[in-house]
Formats: sequence, structure tokens, C-alpha cells
Amino acid sequence: MLTKAICDHKRCDRRSMNHKMLKLENLLRFHTVCRQLHSLRQRRTLARWRRVFSSAYPVWAAQQYTQLWQTDMLLGAALSQYRLLVTKKEERSWKSQLSSPKSKKEVEVWIGMTVEELATAMEKDIDYIYEALMNTSIDIDSLEADSRLDEVWIKEVIKKAGMKLKWSKLKQDKVRENKDAVRRPQADPALLIPRSPVVTIMGHVDHGKTTLLDKLRKTQVAAMEAGGITQHIGAFLVSLPSGEKITFLDTPGHAAFSAMRARGAQVTDIIILVVAADDGVMKQTVESIQHAKDAQVPIVLAINKCDKAEADPEKVKKELLAYDVVCEDYGGDVQAVHVSALTGDNLMGLAEATVTLAEMLELKADPTGPVEGTVIESFTDKGRGPVTTAIIQRGTLRKGSILVAGRSWAKVRLMFDENGKTINEACPSMPVGIIGWRDLPSAGDEILEVESESRAREVVEWRKYEQEEEKNKEDLKMIEEKRKEHQEAHRKAREKYGTLHWKQRSFIKYQEKKEQKILKPKEKLERDSNILPVIIKGDVDGSVEAILNVMDTYDASHECELELVHFGVGDISENDVNFAETFHGVIYGFNVNAGNVIQQSAAKKGVKIKLHKIIYRLVEDLQEELSSRLPCTVEEHTIGEASILATFSITEGKKKVPVAGCRVQKGQLEKQKKFKLIRNGQVIWKGSLTSLKHHKDDVSVIKTGMDCGLSLDKEKIEFKVGDEIVCYEEKEVPAKTSWDPGF
Repeated sequence: MLTKAICDHKRCDRRSMNHKMLKLENLLRFHTVCRQLHSLRQRRTLARWRRVFSSAYPVWAAQQYTQLWQTDMLLGAALSQYRLLVTKKEERSWKSQLSSPKSKKEVEVWIGMTVEELATAMEKDIDYIYEALMNTSIDIDSLEADSRLDEVWIKEVIKKAGMKLKWSKLKQDKVRENKDAVRRPQADPALLIPRSPVVTIMGHVDHGKTTLLDKLRKTQVAAMEAGGITQHIGAFLVSLPSGEKITFLDTPGHAAFSAMRARGAQVTDIIILVVAADDGVMKQTVESIQHAKDAQVPIVLAINKCDKAEADPEKVKKELLAYDVVCEDYGGDVQAVHVSALTGDNLMGLAEATVTLAEMLELKADPTGPVEGTVIESFTDKGRGPVTTAIIQRGTLRKGSILVAGRSWAKVRLMFDENGKTINEACPSMPVGIIGWRDLPSAGDEILEVESESRAREVVEWRKYEQEEEKNKEDLKMIEEKRKEHQEAHRKAREKYGTLHWKQRSFIKYQEKKEQKILKPKEKLERDSNILPVIIKGDVDGSVEAILNVMDTYDASHECELELVHFGVGDISENDVNFAETFHGVIYGFNVNAGNVIQQSAAKKGVKIKLHKIIYRLVEDLQEELSSRLPCTVEEHTIGEASILATFSITEGKKKVPVAGCRVQKGQLEKQKKFKLIRNGQVIWKGSLTSLKHHKDDVSVIKTGMDCGLSLDKEKIEFKVGDEIVCYEEKEVPAKTSWDPGF
């Protein structure tokens, strides 16, 4: 079989060779015939012209031969054109045969492909891609194997490789099926049962919200809060003497906790707006009203501190009219209750007003089926791990339930109420603490119950995938913006050097590089001192969120950059200290602890740890730290002032020195201090004195009312009568940051 295959192959080669030889012979034969026809035509034409011009032939014969000559010319031209066409056809055929084995390789590409993917598609190594992109405006140093290339750079690489570009259909990963968990459809009204109202206490800082709630539930929450100010949200179930139950959310009134107040408004049924009768409507009062309007939640007005002599409840009601909060006394639908949280006066009236409004709202919920709720607060407990405070909105939560919130999931190991007592189930409108989370969810996340742990992992993986996809889109958008910036800078650079000779261009580039000096160690230290890296640790998620929101208002980067290195929930750890050491930063802790071992480690590494329990103290400390990073400002303190009464000059050696005759009007002149010369309100000279004399004696001090003569260290300055001489000293004063967080 092999012998036969070889014979067949040789026979095919022989047949192909014979065909080519025959074609070549025909071509040579055709060329020979053409040459013969051409020589014959020339001989015939010459013979005919001889006959025409001989006297033996008449004129009509000449005309006849002229016609024959024209026919021969046409025949020759046709033959020439035919020969040219045949030759071109042969050349084209020959070129196509030559070029066919060297046809350009086609490379399939797509938008957003990485460096590694392009190298694989081109069957090259990654270094080839880097070499192809050299001397372009793209930053080669920032390119990694997984860096996405823009369309223009893909084309550039393919072009330099001498390959052909082929755009494939948009290459995407296989579209993943949506595995997210969602809320159930609305329940059948027949299944709904009445539930307790969820009431949020809102108002300005220090208007008595926590004291009011403390009286309602007969505990000492306010005494436990640092400075009497609520630091984070609390959820409590209060049982009234009448038997009704109300779930209260106590939100912070401080300016820093705006996001937490907004979150409280989203899960509530009724808002109790607390306004101090002696203080009136304040900034956070207005903000609370806006939160209530945004969430479309009804308001009950509690006018607190009515036991004070300066209390004016009517003034509060009138002020609220400007914000569309119209009390029943003025024809509106907002109930206003006068209370005193300190004495407990009329608190039952406030509770009854709340219950009455709840009855009008006909609040109901479905206690069956999978649980739905909202995370109110989350924190990490040293012994119990991640813990959340949640409000159940649908279903009944039991031990062993599988929950998903944000990008975290939990198998409920333990549940407890606001007093820390273990409970077995939690019904709608009930606040509950949940233990068993794998990771710490964020405050405000939606809680959904799923059927199994595998389903919970599936949901969390899907949500992480969605987050990653969103991040990739943002990264691509940022890359595109950077590319446009690089292209614009490259275009401007080309325009700048485009018309110059190469020698001039080289000289300008050399000068520019010369100006870009390498920072000396001292200059580098000064530059680094204008950056404050910080690490934020808080007791709960909402506290950290509030501090970060305050930091977002920072607008003094031109003075000192505020750089957030890391933030998290829980006590300060060795990892935080290592972060701070690496970045030369400061650790700020809010309502957290730092153990002795951690503090000793921080002191050894030169890391500052600053712990606070009141948020505005932390912000003040941060302002002071920022101010300490700023260079000191120099202030001038005036010591004495003198007016020039006469001018003259004296000769010292070969020089003439101008001298001013002065009288001290205020303070005293001290020769060792600095001086300035003022003319018509303008400072025309600053420096020191070369001489200060009283009569003919050199003195160091001239006091008020005394005359003196003085000369300056700059001889070219001319004195004029009426000029002022001011003696002053410079003092360095610590600078203060211009950042104002708003409270």
C-alpha cells in the first residue's frame, strides 16, 4: 500500500510538471509567431511605400496602398494590445502563485481582551506585545498579563506584526443564570394578622430622645451612653400598661449620623419627632422631617422639656409650619404631645397617640413562610463573632434558619432580645439579635431566608459575581478615560515638538528632564508629612459609616491629604498596627479597645492609637492631627514704630551712607530685631540695621519719645521725610486646617 501511494504521488508530480512544460512551450511558440508577424509587417510596409513614391505608379495606386497601410497599422495595434493583455495576465497569475504561500495571518480579536489573550491569539509570547507597544503613549510599566487592552492598542500590535485583523463577535463569558434570592410576592390578605408598630425616635442632638425612650422602657440607657449622646442605633420592644407593644428605634441625633437616621426611617411605620421646647427647630430636626417625607412615614410631634421655665411649645409649633408640619391645633393632621422626659410627665399620652395612629394605619403582616427583614445594626463580638440587630418584617424567625443578607449568610445559632435574653422565635415587628453569620453584613442590608446552606452560598456567590462585574465595568471606564488623557497629552507633545528640528527637540527634552529632579531625602520627608494616612475602627457598622461620611466632607487636600488606609468593625488588632506602621499612619478607634499587648506593640513601632467614645471628640482630634502636619505660619509682632523727620548722609571711608533721623512714636526700637520701611502704606524694604545711634553714641534700644539716627543694611534705599520705620519680630505659629466638618 505504501509503495502504491508513493507511485501515485510521483505520477501526480510528473503530470503537473508535464502540464507546466506544455504551457511554457505554447508561450514561447506564441512569442515566436508574434516576432515573425512583426518583421513581416515591417517588410510589407517598406515595399509598398517604395512603389507609391516611384513614378511608374499613378496616384490612385498610392491611395489604395495607403488604405492597406492603415489596415496593417490597425492589425499591429490589436496584436500589440493582445500581447500586453496576455503578458499582464501571466504576471498576475505568477504573482498570485508567489504570494499565496505568504498570505497574512488572520488574528481573531475582541474588545477588552487582555495582553495574555492577545499574545495567545497571535501565537506570540507576552514580551512581544510589550515590545510592539513601546514608543507609544501607553504606560508599559502599568501593563500586566491580565490588563485589558483598548481597541487602538490591539490594532497597533496587529499592524506591527504584519498580521490581518478580524473582529470576532463580542466575546463574553457564558451568561450566568441569575441565582439571587428575592422577596416573595404580596401575601393573601386573609393570611395577614395585626402587628406591633415600628416607631423611630428622631430629632436634634441633646433634645432628650434617649431619655424619653429610657422612661418608656424603665432602663438606664442614657447613663450608659458616652456624654449622654446616642452613638449608634438601638432597637427595643416596649410593652405598655394597656398591653400594646411598640418597637422603638432610637437613632442618633448628632450631625455625623445622617445615614443612620435615613436607614431608621426606611424600616419604620411611625416617626416620633422630638423637639426641645426651649431650643426650637434645629438643623437635625429639619433633616429628620425630610427623612420622614422621603420615606412617606407619618409623624407624631413630641415637644420635650416642657418642665423648663423658658419652654415655649407654641413657638415650636409655629416654627414647624415652615417645614409643612402642621399640628392639629393649626388645622393639620400631626398630633402634638407636650412631654417631659426628665420627669416622665405625659409619656403615656405620647404612647396612646402612637397606638391610636398605628390603629388608623391598620398595620398587618404575614407570620408564615420564609423570613424577610432588615439589618438595623451589625458588629463583631469577641466571644460570639459577627452579630446583627434586625427587624423582622415577614415570616417567623427560628433557630436553625438559613439567612442571606448582602454578601453574607448565616445559620442562626442563637437569638436574643434587647435585654440579652435568649429567645426561640421572632415574629414580625420584633427586634432581634442574630448570631451565626459567616461574615459581617452591612447595616441596611435586606435579610431573606433560603431553604439550604448550599442555596445561601449560591446566592452569596452570585452577588459577589455581580459586584465583580460592576467593578470590571468601572475599571474599563476608568481605563478608557486614562487612555484619552494619555492620547491628548501625546497629541499636545507632538504638536509642541512637531515643527522643531531634531536637535532643538532633543535639547528641549533634555531641559525638561533636567528640571524633573529626584527628591532629596529631606524634600521627600516634607512631601510625606503632607499626607495623613488613617485607620478607622468602630464598634458597629453604623459608627464606622458615620465617621467615613464625616471624612468624605474633607476639602483641604491642598493643605494636607487625608488618606483612608483601612477601616473595619471590632477592637484594634496587630494587623491594624502593622498597617499603620507601613503607611506611617494613625489609628482612630471609636467605642473599641486596644489591649495592653497591642498598645505596647504600637509604642514600639511608633504608631499612634487614639481611642474615643464621642464622635465629635474624634473629629476634633483628627483636625488637630491634620493641623500638626501643616507647616507653621510666621506672624509679625510689632515692637516699636518711628517716623522719619530728616534725612542726611555720612561718609564712611569712600562710601556715602544714607542716614535717617527718627523719633520713636510707639514702643521701642531694638537693634537686634528686624525692621521694615513703609512709604505711603507700602512696605519697600525689610531687613536689619547696620547702625543705631542716639546723638553720637551707639545704642541697642531706643524708647518712646527719643530721637535717633539709623542706617540700613541696603545702601541703595533712599529715605524720605514722612516714611515710617517699624521694628518687629517673627514668631512661628502652628497652622490650623481649614477643614470644617460642619459641627
